[in-house]
Amino acid sequence: MAATRNTTDAEEPTARQQAVLDAVLSLMVEEGDRLTMTAVARRASCSKETLYKWFGDRDGLLAATVRWQAARVRAGRYDSPTLDIATLRDSLKGFAATWLAVISSPTSIALNRLAIGHAASRKSNLGGIVLENGRFAIGERFRPVLEAGRDAGLLAFEDSETAFRTFFGLVGRDVQIRLLLGDALTLAPDEIERDAAQATDQFLALYGQAEPSTKVLSARQA
Repeated sequence: MAATRNTTDAEEPTARQQAVLDAVLSLMVEEGDRLTMTAVARRASCSKETLYKWFGDRDGLLAATVRWQAARVRAGRYDSPTLDIATLRDSLKGFAATWLAVISSPTSIALNRLAIGHAASRKSNLGGIVLENGRFAIGERFRPVLEAGRDAGLLAFEDSETAFRTFFGLVGRDVQIRLLLGDALTLAPDEIERDAAQATDQFLALYGQAEPSTKVLSARQA
């Protein structure tokens, strides 16, 4: 039974749908691979018919859950025409801090472990769902921040994807792989803020420009 989904990638889930997605994440932590639509409906106190109406099928529900988890990773707000280095740094640091908080959460660890297992066994498309709606979606959402910094003459790079991957690596280091392999690593909020600030400063040391270029300044004044 698979009905047409009423939600799209661009839509924010309703409060009721968010409760369902949070129920999926908690069940993944508790039950791992034994997640079923019946279990989700029971935990979220809704009918299976409602789940099918909202998400289409199990893969649709999992995709929406991954998007909901990834949506917690956001860059700070900024205004492109007036972007300065302090605002850019705050935006980069905000992204880094939220991403570290998400990947170190029990729900993210459980979700990624399950996705890795499914990708290896080809049991389902969960690995592809997590990759498409997690890492790739986050990259697409964050790329405009980098390009705004470049347009303002604050960053210098040729390829935004390469720059993003560099920043991603500086932020994550070996944290996620250690967590996935069972390391009892814990990141307190102050440690997350410290690591996010350090990664941001390292990125700006690699890609930052001390002063906006004359070309950019002229474009702003025109």
